[in-house]
Amino acid sequence: MLLIPILLPTVGGVFVFRQKDEKTRNRLVVWLTVATAAAVVVLCALPEQSLRLMTIEGSLYLTLESDSLAKFFMVFIMGIWLPVAVFAGPYLRHAGRGQQFQGFYTLTLGALMGLALSDNFVTLYMFFEMMTLLTVPLVLHGGTPAARRAGLKYLGYSVFGAGMALAGYFFLSHFLIEQSFTGGGMLNLQLAEEHRPLLLIVFLVMMIGFGAKAGMMPMQAWLPTAHPVAPAPASAVLSGVITKGGVLAMIRVTYYLFGPDFLRGSWAQYALIGLALCTVFTGSMLALKEKILKKRLAYSTVSQVSYVLFGLLLMTPGGMRGALLQMVFHALAKDTLFLAAGAVILATNFTLVDQLVGIGKRMPRTMVCFSAAALSIIGIPPMSGFISKWYLASAALNCESRIVGYLGVAMLILSALMTAGYLLPIVVRGFFPGRDVLVERKEVGPQMILPMMALCAAVLIFGLFPNGLQAWISAILPQIF
Repeated sequence: MLLIPILLPTVGGVFVFRQKDEKTRNRLVVWLTVATAAAVVVLCALPEQSLRLMTIEGSLYLTLESDSLAKFFMVFIMGIWLPVAVFAGPYLRHAGRGQQFQGFYTLTLGALMGLALSDNFVTLYMFFEMMTLLTVPLVLHGGTPAARRAGLKYLGYSVFGAGMALAGYFFLSHFLIEQSFTGGGMLNLQLAEEHRPLLLIVFLVMMIGFGAKAGMMPMQAWLPTAHPVAPAPASAVLSGVITKGGVLAMIRVTYYLFGPDFLRGSWAQYALIGLALCTVFTGSMLALKEKILKKRLAYSTVSQVSYVLFGLLLMTPGGMRGALLQMVFHALAKDTLFLAAGAVILATNFTLVDQLVGIGKRMPRTMVCFSAAALSIIGIPPMSGFISKWYLASAALNCESRIVGYLGVAMLILSALMTAGYLLPIVVRGFFPGRDVLVERKEVGPQMILPMMALCAAVLIFGLFPNGLQAWISAILPQIF
């Protein structure tokens, strides 16, 4: 059963590549995604399972396990993947090369399922690199010189970062009791304490390496380069899901390899919190100055994903609750923003923020979705983004270090103000352009509108009724800690 969510999109992706008829191919991608989602639901309903795939060398082996964190991530991935798959069909009709894009898009889903189900570092590293290699063609899709440069930059940062994490694991493996991920950590504490300075350096290196995928400084530069040249569906999943692959790897390293008890209060923890907060500020500041719409949203992703990193690096149940909530709510809102941006670019060919005056009159349904998602990213109730930011601020105030707590809250507030500064003017000028602006109604079709509306509705519903998701996360936390 563990192999089904991996094999369905992986094998199905081969048939997507071979399918030349556009309508048949679009239906195949959607049905493969639906079938994978059904397999995930069944797997979540079953008790935890494990499966050893193969032994590589000696004690190194590939194994899968459906623990509580894996189930959470699989459901999260499917909740984003399906609406984007529906949106991508008509979008690619205009963007071209749909056969190539949808083939790699489907294969990437299989790699993500494997990443979520990985039971040890070797398996996680293999699927992490597969995820990177399969998403490079999504960035390269346009085939322009800028797209090629962006694809190579994305590949370089991702492979170098994963290489840093692998190098760190070479040092770390000597201190582990076993290979399989275990909540609370797998260190031989007696031996680890004797080499604590070395292991803290190893932790810092591994986290910065995986942080490249999550867009954390100093490895964040690929995001604003890749997003403007990638198709809107690729930008949506890169921002909403692929960056969260880096977050998952960082959670596994922090809580399942080292363990929070070994790391809490160390200089490495505070150094990484400092990097996360610097990324929050820098991303917001650069977004505030950026004039290209998709690049502004990319800088926003740099900032908002580091909210997640800040929460998980607090190494407290409250911080982790806020981080997982922020991860879900950011993905829903940011995917809505990127899909809306893609719809605007497709309908009008406008790529600059200054060109969007009156766009709310021209594309009202698209911009209503954009506006709701923007309010969530800022953190305005009753949108879901307010809930996650509230939990993050509460966890920061309960941090052992008062300085870190107060600094974190101050940075979250400052970033929220800057986020309002770079998103709200788009909404205001879009719906209230002034009397002298003449606009022509030009909305995209229902197959592109409905996925945006579904994501937008989720943003609002989770903001009004977050208890179910919070209860699920609360059930996961004891297994993590």
